[in-house]
Amino acid sequence: MPAVPANGIELEYQTFGPEDGPALLLIHGLGAQMTDWPSMAIDGLIGAGFHVIAFDNRDQGRSTWFDEAGAPDIGALLVDSDVDVPYLLSDMAADAAALLEALAIPSAHVLGVSMGGMIAQQLTIDHPHVVTTLTSIMSTPSPTVGPPTPEATAALLVPAVDERSAAIEQSVATSRIIASPGFPFDEAGLRSRAEVHFDRGHHPVGTGRQLAAILASPDRRPGLAEVTVPTLVVHGDSDPLVTLPGGLATAEAVPGAELWVIKGMGHDLPAQVIPELCTRQAALAAVAS
Repeated sequence: MPAVPANGIELEYQTFGPEDGPALLLIHGLGAQMTDWPSMAIDGLIGAGFHVIAFDNRDQGRSTWFDEAGAPDIGALLVDSDVDVPYLLSDMAADAAALLEALAIPSAHVLGVSMGGMIAQQLTIDHPHVVTTLTSIMSTPSPTVGPPTPEATAALLVPAVDERSAAIEQSVATSRIIASPGFPFDEAGLRSRAEVHFDRGHHPVGTGRQLAAILASPDRRPGLAEVTVPTLVVHGDSDPLVTLPGGLATAEAVPGAELWVIKGMGHDLPAQVIPELCTRQAALAAVAS
């Protein structure tokens, strides 16, 4: 997979689908790599005609790591967000904007999940000229809105393990905790992606720094109030990691945003939801064309 210099770092990326199709930038969540997108979602978006761009966020996969910054003090950030951190979500949004520039893509439809939704929101606020439409999935405008359940919090903060088989089992176990209770649990698919994830770049300290960026970044609702692009907000009513108030607050903050609440969906993308998501993404793009 290729890499490009962007915003002073290297970003690993991959493109899919017709080069003459409308560009769609996918931004993944906390600790995730571009290989964590379900292949069904990529295929569905290609089938909808999009030229899809996926990439590894900073501090994950094969993009630049920030290990010289050390491990963040998450405990301190949970008490006080005014703690120095290596970077903020605005820096990660600037990465995404620089990636599009490096690929000579003037603007793109932007879809982000979880932390990726936060980055997509910030990208739309800070770099509105590069965003054609915004899709924010299982996300929130502030870590104080839609906080996780106690069980999900415990899963998020469990110490990471470094041995391959144990790390993969830990990933599957965490996925089970935050999965959609209203849909089948795709253990085989999750395990396969966890294996690829580990082999490409197991990097839990980078995940910690990304979490620090989430906790230290300011509330995006004032900026979202100025957003003018067509916006789709998607959230599960059973999400234990970013609970439903996060999605409701995002939709309320963006003027004219479309809200799609999915019964029984947790903090994942069940296969049964993906076809309609691709249809809705195509319809959103059509509004902007």
